[in-house]
Amino acid sequence: MNNRMLRHRIGPGRIAPAFFCALALSAAPAAAQVTGSARPAISSQPVPSELELAKLVWSTMAMVDHANRSGNYSVLRDTSAQGFQVQNDPARLAEIFAPIRALRIDLSNALIVEPRYTDGPKLLQADVFEVKGYFPLRPTAILFDFYFQWEQGRWKLFGISVQPGTIAPMAQPAPPPTAQPQPQARKRN
Repeated sequence: MNNRMLRHRIGPGRIAPAFFCALALSAAPAAAQVTGSARPAISSQPVPSELELAKLVWSTMAMVDHANRSGNYSVLRDTSAQGFQVQNDPARLAEIFAPIRALRIDLSNALIVEPRYTDGPKLLQADVFEVKGYFPLRPTAILFDFYFQWEQGRWKLFGISVQPGTIAPMAQPAPPPTAQPQPQARKRN
């Protein structure tokens, strides 16, 4: 995996930087790492359709929400790609998502609105794609940056950032036009 290709920005408000650390490591099967010259066969699985992508985004948000509510991050970890699992044990995930829990942001609200994509799915390599976007909730939007890897015949979470955000206020509708007084003809005396 080209580490430069998966470089990320970490700054104020970033909730899950450790997930991106998993991206910097190769998630290739152990056999390929041992031999050094053998490259694993990479699936030619295309980026998911619009419906499949929405299901991946929503199910990921549901898993994070359930993990935050229960304090149990095992399912989130165990359903993710192998490279993600190696880098993140459940205790580490609990630590990473602590700021979201502390802010009491209800991630389940993301399940009732359609995700908006700021960057459509971007294939980074044959088996990894990234999707960025947000859930347009008010007063606090939920921003996401997800990486998925094709592994064991399906797309699995490979990297994640979830953070609160704001959406620019909606423009106030223009007041309805008022009738302009029509000039009236004056009577001449």
